[in-house]
Amino acid sequence: MKKVYITTPIFYVNDLPHIGHAYTTIICDTLAKYFKYKKFNVLFTTGTDEHGLKVEKAANLKKKDPKSFVDDVSKNFKELGIKLNISNSDFIRTTEERHKKSAIAFWKKLQENDHIYLSDYKGWYSIKDESFYQEKELNKVNNDFFTIDGEKVEWIQEESFFFKLSKFQEQLLDFYDKNPDFIQPKSRMNEVKSFVKSGLKDLSISRTSFNWGIKIPNKSNHIMYVWIDALTNYLSSLGYPDFDNDKFEYWKECIHVIGKDILKFHGIYWPAMLMAANLPMPKKIFAHGWWTNEGKKISKSLGNTIDPNEMIEKFGLDQFKYFLLREVPLGNDGDFSEKSFVNRINSDLSNNLGNLIQRVIKFLHKNYDNRIPVDITSDLKDYALLKEGYELQSKIDILMKNLQISKCLEEIFLYINNLNKFMDINQPWNTFKNSPQEAGECLSILIEAFRIVGIILQPFIPIASSKILDILGIDKLKRNFDCINSKFSIKKNHKLNEPLAIFPRYES
Repeated sequence: MKKVYITTPIFYVNDLPHIGHAYTTIICDTLAKYFKYKKFNVLFTTGTDEHGLKVEKAANLKKKDPKSFVDDVSKNFKELGIKLNISNSDFIRTTEERHKKSAIAFWKKLQENDHIYLSDYKGWYSIKDESFYQEKELNKVNNDFFTIDGEKVEWIQEESFFFKLSKFQEQLLDFYDKNPDFIQPKSRMNEVKSFVKSGLKDLSISRTSFNWGIKIPNKSNHIMYVWIDALTNYLSSLGYPDFDNDKFEYWKECIHVIGKDILKFHGIYWPAMLMAANLPMPKKIFAHGWWTNEGKKISKSLGNTIDPNEMIEKFGLDQFKYFLLREVPLGNDGDFSEKSFVNRINSDLSNNLGNLIQRVIKFLHKNYDNRIPVDITSDLKDYALLKEGYELQSKIDILMKNLQISKCLEEIFLYINNLNKFMDINQPWNTFKNSPQEAGECLSILIEAFRIVGIILQPFIPIASSKILDILGIDKLKRNFDCINSKFSIKKNHKLNEPLAIFPRYES
């Protein structure tokens, strides 16, 4: 079986989970479920990033020791995963011993290969981002310097280990040219290449001014730079440095899904470090955009954060997932408002999909003893509609290769629109009066189309898809994507289950 390894970034535990964490996790879970229905062997990891000065300061503010603080906050991210019903195979924490072992082994490998040296660091540092900045990346206001998102940076000076990042400038550019789809969307690849072409400086990779982190081997007053620590999590989950051939094959099929704000670390620092450690690259890095709230940047200080738990409680998990996945093409920024949310789920889910299924099932329940009236054959007058459905999966496969999830849903709902038009044109409730056979053919075609739609929507809205397939009485062993063909079509006299409401309507 083919393998794939899907990762969220590990989430920083200085605060509660928000819509951005939910968005990344939902994207990865959708991919994981998609590949499972394609019968891949899937590893899907998420977790929490628990070291660094920002965490140490947050713990101090709560008057807790750092370990107790991260234990408490990490639970919130685990609980979010449960609330989102994600299918992760691992949850990695950087305070775990298995991770410390991997991070230290990775550090030693860089040292053995002569890519680390000790010197003094003088430069700009953002506590919020746990990131060092070159002056060209900052905005100067009066005598202060700020990151692009307005975070003030501090000038620090201390002894530090350095990674020879500058040595990999040409090697990185050559790799990007040979692998143009390595970073997506294309605009993000262009950003990365532009940054690298402008010149790379060696990277400070240790700190001595705080204590909360992984201690450097044989230099215990140094703490490992949080981004080496964090990035290594992708290897920790696979048991690095004790890779067996099976886990190594997963690594070569790895897809990192990240927010665009951490692209530099994943698109530049991480590939350079992997080259330095003689490890292959992941297969793909996809940087998604940010969400705003009614046009405004989401910020705790503005009081406009969006709690995913509240949205799920109010509207339902599938509705929340569907909106985030459908509303904007993956990679673009999106704007969230409750009005647009309600409009989208009412229009697509309640009206186009849920209402159509209800009408057809109820009519069959009343007039055909809840059974399929005719067999599905290519001789049926409107078989072309089903042929379009059977071919829909190949379109989805092409789109998913480039993580065009919104486009996938657009294609599926274009097909559902066609089903609604078919229903309205044929009007089986009228045809039934004179020709139950003709009406039965129309209704049987629609039921078979619902089977296709129910299977194909499983990675995106799994709860509703399961309800649809349960109502249709589809065997649980016949719900994989390879069952989307005429060989598995619903047969005449197949018994349907009771018609149930799938998507309620909401008021804005």
